[in-house]
Amino acid sequence: MKLAQSAILLAASALALTACGDDLGTATSRDTIRSVGSSTVFPFAKAVSESLARSNPELPAVVIESTGTGGGMKLFCSGAGLNTPSATNASRRMKASEFADCQENGVTEVIEMQVGLDGIAFASAQGGITLNLTPKIVYEALAASPYGGEQTTKTWADVDPSLPALPILVYGPPTTSGTRDALKELILEVGCESNPEMEALKEQDEDKYDQVCTEVRADGLYVDQGEQDNLIVQKIEGNENAVGVFGYSYLEENGDKVQGLPMNGVDPTYENISSFKYPGARPLYVYVKKAHIGEVPGLAEYLMEWTKMWERGGPLAAIGLVASPDEVMAANLSAATKYTTLDGSQLK
Repeated sequence: MKLAQSAILLAASALALTACGDDLGTATSRDTIRSVGSSTVFPFAKAVSESLARSNPELPAVVIESTGTGGGMKLFCSGAGLNTPSATNASRRMKASEFADCQENGVTEVIEMQVGLDGIAFASAQGGITLNLTPKIVYEALAASPYGGEQTTKTWADVDPSLPALPILVYGPPTTSGTRDALKELILEVGCESNPEMEALKEQDEDKYDQVCTEVRADGLYVDQGEQDNLIVQKIEGNENAVGVFGYSYLEENGDKVQGLPMNGVDPTYENISSFKYPGARPLYVYVKKAHIGEVPGLAEYLMEWTKMWERGGPLAAIGLVASPDEVMAANLSAATKYTTLDGSQLK
């Protein structure tokens, strides 16, 4: 089989290999559980897969491809056949437009599981630049056209005189990433809407509003670092004046190398994310094709493995996942065992 670096094949022996999704034909897919999607959810899905392999060595391997949330949704919704992914990981909820694509392509029964919470962490190297951020500051620093005007800021002090006169340099996720979607919705739009004129623009011209409030500058001060969040960690570790944007789990995992930057005076910590006190808190999801359960060996067991590992203080918490509130966890346990499906009415 031709191999590609974007995938990880977790064999029953828990050895990590890479695999190319395009080479997975119908016969091969029945011998594997194929999952695509978010780079943020990737380390958690990898841990679940390894645990499943250790406890059930007779089950098929799990293939996990880090394609980004948007890319994963396209692959997942491309068709219902066994040559398509059985699951996709997402660092935001499925969009109504994606659900419609699924329906149109025959993926009519989709199971949704919220597997936990994460936060969009802003961070710098240990001992590096320190910034007291707000959504307004982040928006004015990163927007391509802040409030519809020209982007002229070059240093953090240009944005807010209380900040250091150091050059703006932010490494962050690409447009295909759910982390980028969350950055736009949880931080950039909130900052943009601090200007009353933007609310009026939203009512008059929603497309223009989206462009003004969510388009990121492309002059080299925001650097799209691709789907591998570890590369962002490496970039900021090597530059004390650089800022990185990634999932909280990467901050937790690399706490000896990087430091979290506060947002609205609130640090990106487990407690602040689980209580939604931290502005960048967000839920993480796994979507599964109900039609593949019973057809793809081990898929049902894979879902159950998530439920054994997602509690507070559990194995996934140890690598940065923030447990969902108890009532949310109970509802998602039901989805994992009763295979309840989305009707699309609550999606946006």
